[in-house]
Amino acid sequence: MAGCDDPVLLVDGAVKRFRRGPVVGPLWLRVSRGELVALIGPNGAGKTTTMRMILGIYPVDDGRILVCGEPPGRARGRAAFVPEETAIYPRLTGWEHLVFYSRLYTGSRREALQLAERAAGLTGLGKALHRKAGEYSKGMKRRLLLGFALALETPLLLLDEPTSGLDVEAAVRIRSLIRNAADSGRAVLMTSHNMLEVERLADRVVFIASGRVVDEGAPRSLLEKYGARDLEEAFVKAVAGHR
Repeated sequence: MAGCDDPVLLVDGAVKRFRRGPVVGPLWLRVSRGELVALIGPNGAGKTTTMRMILGIYPVDDGRILVCGEPPGRARGRAAFVPEETAIYPRLTGWEHLVFYSRLYTGSRREALQLAERAAGLTGLGKALHRKAGEYSKGMKRRLLLGFALALETPLLLLDEPTSGLDVEAAVRIRSLIRNAADSGRAVLMTSHNMLEVERLADRVVFIASGRVVDEGAPRSLLEKYGARDLEEAFVKAVAGHR
């Protein structure tokens, strides 16, 4: 992570327009080293579009996005992304997935094997890595992809609904990996519909609705600001003033 100054991620008035559908933005967002930020909003609020702009999948129509001081197109190797839907090939083993992804990333067989070995340890899947991924539970698939993303050691980690649909034990494992990533100095931006998870895990929460940030702050400060019992209630109150 050398050479990446704070903030690791800067979203500075970014806007994305579509021919059909709502405009997302302008958005302002910062994520620093060692910080875990949760982006919270209903379906269609612009969370996934925001992630895709940060990754450079969607070009920004106005404003700018910088990852380690560079626009997404020039920031290759600075961000790792774990989508909600896992891209898994059922006939490949977990280990074969890690080698395949590593080879795509490094372009070198020797470096790919080193990266895959590092990722294998981070998944915590042990002997299950030698089973076909078609036999994996959803939690195991998520651990496989998250382990690879962590092994890349990028300054920025983007996670879309990382514990969605997981059982309690799998979710606890995933949350621990995510929190450790931030504590080790990475900048983490995640989306989640699980407000209790966010309240316990995030350093800062960003409320987004109709493509705009409506409020942000530490979980406790947002609860106090809105006189809310939980983040769900705080979100409802925050959004009510922006409709």
